[in-house]
Formats: sequence, structure tokens, C-alpha cells
Amino acid sequence: MALFLGLGIAGIVLLLLTLVFDGVLEGLFGGTSFLDGLFDGLLSLPVIAGFVSMLGFGGALVLGTTGLGAGPATAVGIGAGAGAGWLTWRFSRALMRDEPSATPRGTDLVGSSGSVVTPIPAEGYGEVLVYLAGQPVKLAAKSPEPVARGAEIWVEESLSPTSVAVRPVQR
Repeated sequence: MALFLGLGIAGIVLLLLTLVFDGVLEGLFGGTSFLDGLFDGLLSLPVIAGFVSMLGFGGALVLGTTGLGAGPATAVGIGAGAGAGWLTWRFSRALMRDEPSATPRGTDLVGSSGSVVTPIPAEGYGEVLVYLAGQPVKLAAKSPEPVARGAEIWVEESLSPTSVAVRPVQR
């Protein structure tokens, strides 16, 4: 029973180490060319940690609750460990395939409407509030004509990541 619990705890410790020191443990074998790619996929450290911990805890559970010997407990532990390892592998593959959403660019603002927060003098800068992907964005704004606070504007051009050229909406 102590051996199985020790394996379970060792698997949890290995999993915590792989989470805390992401890539460092796998990088220890980086200098040896014959191990290149070995720790990717099914033999990654999280998969091994999941297998070892479920082997230990599954075996301890069977040994402590059923009174069966070490052989059946080991067999059940190996089955539980294989299942946990496979689930860990599938979950990590799904996470790796997750594509990040596209980062909005200044050009995405062109054609959007907003309102003036700080008045814009002729050929000078003020501030406008526009919405990009549903989120409010406050930007410096330049206009060829003066625009009063609270006026509705239309973004004509992105001048920089933090400033735009605008024109007032004529009603």
C-alpha cells in the first residue's frame, strides 16, 4: 500500500514540477540528440505524471478496499494510469491547437463611430471614445475642423496605434 501511495504522490509532485517549471525539466535532455522529440506527445512529462499518479492511487484504492493482492491492484492501477495518461495527452493536444483570437489593429477602427471626450481644436488633438470589438477605446484624435465635446465623430484614418483622424458626423 505504501508503494502505491508513494507512486501516486510522486506523480502529483512531478505534475506540479512540470506546471511550475514549464519546459525546464524537458529542457534538461535538450543537449542529447537521441532524445529529441521523445518528450513530446505521449511521452510528455504531464502524461507520464498522470500515468504514475493514477497507477499509484488506483492501485492503493484497490488494495485498500477489496483486499485483493498486489497483482490485481497493479493491473487496475496500470489501466487507470493508461486512461489518465491518454486523457492528459488528449487535453494537452486540444490546448495546443487552441488558436488565439486575432488582435485588433488600428486599421480596424477606420469607419467606426464614436464621440468626442475632449474637444478637438482645428488641426489640433483632442480625445475620442470609440468601440472596438464591443470594448471602449479612448484615443487621441485629430480633425481638420474644430469638434465640440460630446459630438459624434467618424474615424477616417488610423494615424498611430493611439491616435486617429476623425471627421464630425453631419446631421
